[in-house]
Amino acid sequence: MEAKDKFTLGLELPTDPRWINIAEKNIREILVDHAYCEQKAASSCISLIVQYPDKEKLVEVLTPVVAEEWAHFERVIEALRRRGYALGTQRKDEYVAELQKVLRKGGTREQQLMEKLLMNALIEARSCERFKILWKNIPDPELSTFYYELMVSEAGHYKNFLQLAKEYTPEEEVEQRWRELLEQEAEIVKNLKVRGDRMH
Repeated sequence: MEAKDKFTLGLELPTDPRWINIAEKNIREILVDHAYCEQKAASSCISLIVQYPDKEKLVEVLTPVVAEEWAHFERVIEALRRRGYALGTQRKDEYVAELQKVLRKGGTREQQLMEKLLMNALIEARSCERFKILWKNIPDPELSTFYYELMVSEAGHYKNFLQLAKEYTPEEEVEQRWRELLEQEAEIVKNLKVRGDRMH
């Protein structure tokens, strides 16, 4: 389960190298999409807390994550403002829409919780990988530093979701399902159009 690099996070397929070349030319679009990703990340954690208030460890772990994700949202909004950009409208997240299709429906309440936690872990892992690419390649020094900080933060969130899944489901079951989802996520990334105006 341990990745060779702390920030590769076990992903089966790395981001297409063309992504950063396109993203560099679309910084406004990347920042707008990123802002909404942070908003949705905060909302997802709130939703889990509301749906599973009886899971004390989940509430304890995810409550500060909500605050962190919302702080990231505020920082992206500020980055937009400093560059004279408006937030703009939300775009459909094709990556997340495809991930939702491979999640198992039905099952017990705990099985559904595992699916939701692992999906969040996947999204955080891919976000972390994209932040790493931006940190290492983006020519804007301020944004480079910003994305390094977010890369470290998202790596922590990824681990939070995996650990929570193992808190409520046997570890062997979680790891088996995680491997399946990593393979499915790789197929999704391979088949999605490379778009430099999206974070995912």
